[in-house]
Amino acid sequence: MLIAGFPAGAWGTNCYVVAPAAGEECVIIDPGHQAAQGVEETLRKHRLKPVAVVLTHGHIDHVASVVPVCGAHDVPAWIHPADRYMMSDPEKALGRSIGMPLMGELTVGEPDDVHELTDGAALKLAGLDFSVAHAPGHTKGSVTFRTPETTEIPSVLFSGDLLFAGSIGRTDLPGGDMDEMLASLTRVVLPLDNSTVVLSGHGPQTTIGQERATNPYLRQVAASRQGSRSETRAPRRGM
Repeated sequence: MLIAGFPAGAWGTNCYVVAPAAGEECVIIDPGHQAAQGVEETLRKHRLKPVAVVLTHGHIDHVASVVPVCGAHDVPAWIHPADRYMMSDPEKALGRSIGMPLMGELTVGEPDDVHELTDGAALKLAGLDFSVAHAPGHTKGSVTFRTPETTEIPSVLFSGDLLFAGSIGRTDLPGGDMDEMLASLTRVVLPLDNSTVVLSGHGPQTTIGQERATNPYLRQVAASRQGSRSETRAPRRGM
């Protein structure tokens, strides 16, 4: 499997291009602010043809380039229905203005073709299999995408802003909820194998094993499952 990722725009949001191999069809995950050029460069470098854009959630730093990317390649976007409104109304999603100069650079709205994601869905796109897990907490419609483990490569979790290396996404914006975030970590993340690679919306790559051992939030929910709690916390990231 080929995974090419790069941080894009003012918020350094990770955009990923995923394909079975070079020269084949691909899926684009979270083309955010100023990501369109990086997407095109990645497609040319690896000779890839997009078939879909999939979104971990609706915040503008993850969806700002959806319209130009989908339009340039005539492909649909997939998003959870609870976050769909954010593509057309990003300021409402943040509870404040994100600034007129920045807004002037964005093409706000939906692409021509939008499909809605559901919890437990099995997406088959570009010859790849993704399992979808609804993971509210950062937003009401946050989801993760996970590839299956094979004998050659471990499973990969595209966690969006649910889980970062050493931290989690913020919960203080509209739709955020710490109780839901902890419940999503318990339900979606804790059951995964330690070998699972985590590619998040911001920051470096990590693994479930590394986060299980060191991430204070994951340690907290693991302790809660065992009947005790850890109060140690780290700063949260994401828009």
